[in-house]
Amino acid sequence: MTEKPLSNNVEQIQGDPETAGGIKMSNTVILVSASTMQKMKQSYQNSLSGKVPSGAVFAAKIPGCSITGYKSGKVLFQGPAAETEASKWGQPLEKKPDAARSAKSSGNPLPPDIGELSVIGSDEVGTGDFFGPMTVVSCYVEKKQLPLLKELGVKDSKGLTDSQIAGIAKELLTFIPYSLLILPNEKYNRLQQSGMSQGKMKALLHNRALYNTAQKIAPAKPDAILIDQFAEASTYYRYLQNEKIVMRDGVYFSTKGESVHLAVAAASILARYAFVRELEKLSKKAGFVLPKGAGAQVDQAAARLIKEKGMAALPHFVKLHFANTEKAKRIAGIS
Repeated sequence: MTEKPLSNNVEQIQGDPETAGGIKMSNTVILVSASTMQKMKQSYQNSLSGKVPSGAVFAAKIPGCSITGYKSGKVLFQGPAAETEASKWGQPLEKKPDAARSAKSSGNPLPPDIGELSVIGSDEVGTGDFFGPMTVVSCYVEKKQLPLLKELGVKDSKGLTDSQIAGIAKELLTFIPYSLLILPNEKYNRLQQSGMSQGKMKALLHNRALYNTAQKIAPAKPDAILIDQFAEASTYYRYLQNEKIVMRDGVYFSTKGESVHLAVAAASILARYAFVRELEKLSKKAGFVLPKGAGAQVDQAAARLIKEKGMAALPHFVKLHFANTEKAKRIAGIS
């Protein structure tokens, strides 16, 4: 699989459109340790509120954001700067999807027969993993290829093992036009520390990958472009407001996009295949297998990495703003 770096114009973008004036209120919740909670309280010492809600440890208000820390370990950020401020302390808690709910779309209503059309689909992997990069893939699937993809077993990559993903991906790469973008950890951390939200990073990557694929299949045009929805359409395009090229024509958004069209499922498989390969490369550099996800096993692995290679090496392997960083430091004996 050809690996393409993030385009230069992405790295040059500063700030986050969500923090601009006139943007609606947003909420972000993170889960932190007791020690991090105390550090947060100390950090916001000069902005603490006299009134503390029941069950809360502290409440503070800074420009663009109100912060409330609870005894449960959850911290609520409210305001236009909520996502940016929360990212300084940890990874936002993801809302658990309701499997009983059908896919929901944002923006233009989905064509009733979209599942039978020739579509460019896009999806991303690695956003919730502490170790490893973020990978985004867009790919073009013609309607005449749909039976073949079904025969190959193409479906949402979350329901496949790594070996199954590798097998299907290698088949797809022989005939599917695609674009792969990889955002390495070091660049991810620089963008995040500059104030860019993960949502904006994803939007920039999806937009570029879609453009790349559209260029590859030109002069042919897809019947539709489907993005596995990670933000409302209005928010997605707000993230792209400073981009010179924005893919808009025939673009649709849907949650559970892999169940709407196999192009998204194929993109999911290729993105995960790329992520697994990149994680394997990082594991070789680390000298041991780096686990996926953001659980306790990850904390232990990161602590080992700190002990063996030092804190300076961590940005190359992980997404630093995840809560796992502080947990790993404690395990490694670093305050």
